[in-house]
Amino acid sequence: MLEIKLYEIAHSRAGDKGNRSNLSLIPYDPAHYDLIGEQVTEARVLALFEHRGATSCKRYDLPLLHAFNFIVDDALEGGVNGSLNLDGHGKTASSRLLSLTVTVP
Repeated sequence: MLEIKLYEIAHSRAGDKGNRSNLSLIPYDPAHYDLIGEQVTEARVLALFEHRGATSCKRYDLPLLHAFNFIVDDALEGGVNGSLNLDGHGKTASSRLLSLTVTVP
Protein backbone atom coordinates (compact mmCIF):
# COMPACT_ATOMS: atom_id res chain seq x y z
CA MET A 1 0.00 0.00 0.00
CA LEU A 2 1.17 3.51 -0.79
CA GLU A 3 0.14 6.81 0.82
CA ILE A 4 -0.33 9.64 -1.70
CA LYS A 5 -1.89 13.09 -1.83
CA LEU A 6 -5.46 13.14 -3.08
CA TYR A 7 -4.52 15.55 -5.89
CA GLU A 8 -2.64 12.69 -7.56
CA ILE A 9 -5.90 10.81 -8.26
CA ALA A 10 -8.63 13.47 -8.14
CA HIS A 11 -9.53 17.08 -8.81
CA SER A 12 -11.78 19.52 -6.99
CA ARG A 13 -13.61 22.81 -7.38
CA ALA A 14 -14.88 25.09 -4.64
CA GLY A 15 -17.80 27.46 -4.42
CA ASP A 16 -19.59 29.37 -1.72
CA LYS A 17 -23.02 30.36 -0.54
CA GLY A 18 -22.97 32.69 2.41
CA ASN A 19 -20.76 31.14 5.06
CA ARG A 20 -20.94 27.69 3.49
CA SER A 21 -18.26 26.12 1.32
CA ASN A 22 -19.21 23.72 -1.45
CA LEU A 23 -16.44 21.35 -2.58
CA SER A 24 -16.61 18.86 -5.41
CA LEU A 25 -14.26 15.89 -5.46
CA ILE A 26 -13.93 13.92 -8.69
CA PRO A 27 -11.46 11.09 -9.32
CA TYR A 28 -9.60 11.21 -12.63
CA ASP A 29 -10.23 7.48 -12.96
CA PRO A 30 -13.74 6.25 -12.01
CA ALA A 31 -12.06 3.10 -10.63
CA HIS A 32 -10.86 5.23 -7.68
CA TYR A 33 -14.41 6.26 -6.70
CA ASP A 34 -14.88 3.58 -4.02
CA LEU A 35 -11.36 4.05 -2.64
CA ILE A 36 -11.96 7.76 -2.20
CA GLY A 37 -15.42 7.12 -0.76
CA GLU A 38 -13.96 4.89 1.94
CA GLN A 39 -11.19 7.27 2.97
CA VAL A 40 -12.41 10.84 2.41
CA THR A 41 -15.08 11.03 5.09
CA GLU A 42 -17.16 13.90 6.40
CA ALA A 43 -15.10 13.82 9.62
CA ARG A 44 -11.79 14.13 7.77
CA VAL A 45 -13.01 17.02 5.65
CA LEU A 46 -14.49 18.81 8.67
CA ALA A 47 -11.16 18.45 10.49
CA LEU A 48 -9.46 20.25 7.57
CA PHE A 49 -11.60 23.35 8.11
CA GLU A 50 -12.18 23.40 11.87
CA HIS A 51 -9.38 25.94 12.30
CA ARG A 52 -11.57 28.36 10.31
CA GLY A 53 -14.59 27.72 12.53
CA ALA A 54 -16.32 25.04 10.43
CA THR A 55 -19.08 23.38 12.44
CA SER A 56 -20.35 20.56 10.21
CA CYS A 57 -19.73 18.72 6.96
CA LYS A 58 -22.15 16.75 4.83
CA ARG A 59 -20.99 14.51 1.97
CA TYR A 60 -23.24 13.80 -0.98
CA ASP A 61 -22.26 10.74 -3.01
CA LEU A 62 -22.92 10.96 -6.75
CA PRO A 63 -22.15 7.43 -8.00
CA LEU A 64 -23.52 7.92 -11.50
CA LEU A 65 -21.07 10.81 -11.95
CA HIS A 66 -18.29 9.11 -9.96
CA ALA A 67 -18.09 12.24 -7.82
CA PHE A 68 -18.66 13.60 -4.33
CA ASN A 69 -19.93 16.94 -3.10
CA PHE A 70 -19.05 18.25 0.36
CA ILE A 71 -20.92 21.07 2.07
CA VAL A 72 -18.93 22.58 4.94
CA ASP A 73 -20.86 24.95 7.22
CA ASP A 74 -19.25 28.04 8.76
CA ALA A 75 -16.04 27.50 6.78
CA LEU A 76 -15.73 31.00 5.31
CA GLU A 77 -15.21 33.00 8.51
CA GLY A 78 -18.49 34.86 8.15
CA GLY A 79 -18.95 34.61 4.40
CA VAL A 80 -17.82 36.57 1.38
CA ASN A 81 -19.12 39.94 2.51
CA GLY A 82 -18.63 39.47 6.24
CA SER A 83 -15.03 38.27 6.41
CA LEU A 84 -11.63 39.89 6.26
CA ASN A 85 -10.30 36.56 5.03
CA LEU A 86 -7.95 36.96 2.04
CA ASP A 87 -9.82 34.18 0.24
CA GLY A 88 -13.37 35.29 0.94
CA HIS A 89 -14.94 32.95 -1.60
CA GLY A 90 -13.01 29.95 -0.29
CA LYS A 91 -11.59 29.08 -3.71
CA THR A 92 -8.37 27.69 -2.21
CA ALA A 93 -10.46 25.27 -0.12
CA SER A 94 -10.28 22.80 -3.00
CA SER A 95 -6.47 22.80 -2.76
CA ARG A 96 -6.73 22.13 0.96
CA LEU A 97 -9.08 19.22 0.31
CA LEU A 98 -6.70 17.76 -2.27
CA SER A 99 -3.88 17.88 0.27
CA LEU A 100 -5.48 15.00 2.19
CA THR A 101 -3.62 11.72 1.97
CA VAL A 102 -5.18 8.47 0.84
CA THR A 103 -3.81 4.94 0.72
CA VAL A 104 -3.77 3.19 -2.66
CA PRO A 105 -2.64 -0.31 -3.67
